[in-house]
Amino acid sequence: MAVTGIISAIVVGLVIGVLGRLVVPGRQNIPVWLTVVIGVVAALIGTAIATVLGVASTRGVDWIELIIQIALAAVGVAFAAGQYGRRRS
Repeated sequence: MAVTGIISAIVVGLVIGVLGRLVVPGRQNIPVWLTVVIGVVAALIGTAIATVLGVASTRGVDWIELIIQIALAAVGVAFAAGQYGRRRS
């Protein structure tokens, strides 16, 4: 993977992670780096799911793929916030 691919994966992960955090109600006491990691993983898994469903390559914006990615990020953020908060208490 090239450096530009890594940088773009981090940027996409940041955006997806932040959108996932916005979907989850309440305050999440998790670090920003964990949000980025969750976003990158959610983006990769969401793209794989969208590919299997046949909605990964559409004309224009891939809204279904984006919704899948954000939903996965929201689940990941909610899980991480629960685990991180429980571990720190």
